[in-house]
Amino acid sequence: MDLQIKDKVAIVTGSARGLGAATARRLAEEGAQVVVTDINAEQARATAAALQADGLRAHCIAGDITQAADVQRLVDGTRATFGGVHILVNNAGFPRDKYLVKMSEEDWTLVMDVMLKGAFLATRAVMPHFIEQGWGRVVNISSRAHFGNPTQANYSAAKAGLIGMAKALAIEEGRYGVTVNCVAPGFMETEMVRALPTYETIKERAVQMQPIKRVGQPGDIADAVAFLVSERAGFITGEVLHVTGGRYG
Repeated sequence: MDLQIKDKVAIVTGSARGLGAATARRLAEEGAQVVVTDINAEQARATAAALQADGLRAHCIAGDITQAADVQRLVDGTRATFGGVHILVNNAGFPRDKYLVKMSEEDWTLVMDVMLKGAFLATRAVMPHFIEQGWGRVVNISSRAHFGNPTQANYSAAKAGLIGMAKALAIEEGRYGVTVNCVAPGFMETEMVRALPTYETIKERAVQMQPIKRVGQPGDIADAVAFLVSERAGFITGEVLHVTGGRYG
């Protein structure tokens, strides 16, 4: 199926590795021009270079998604390099898990800033261009954790916030040809997750709770995002696509 995003320009935040890198690759394989951005400049450059080596159109602009000046530089640099911007994937984020009574203010603020403030700043920066051209796609990477997980009050709240933000903006921006949706991954086998000392235990428990008895892969998320940013999904907005192997609670 032709997703009709050839030559569209996409920014994927937090795309140095993991779900973001897989998403950047998938969009580039569909013919999009992709900007890899991450606070880890070295890894972001390596990811963009790997895409370029495979004949895909990619560019790296490293920066801190929580800083408005960096975000504006990202959007301005994207437009200067590729001539526009059409797609934003708000993927940047990370967990800092602790029981609430042991969670510091910093633990709360860092998670909120990267996921919620970062998504706000990036979406605000691209939206005038989406409105002007009468076309745009925003996908927020939420999580099954929006239902709530122990030790993840900060992470669950941020991921739920991304859904609320998407639903509000879907109503606000739809008149301009802009859709705003969420993808909510379940348990995914990424480098970060595999590095956890309890990985095997977490993996076994997750698979037991899923109707589909395998571990999710970054490509599963990348495929969902590719559909939602496509012309094929032009009548879908304000939705949450759970990619969880059938696990919800």
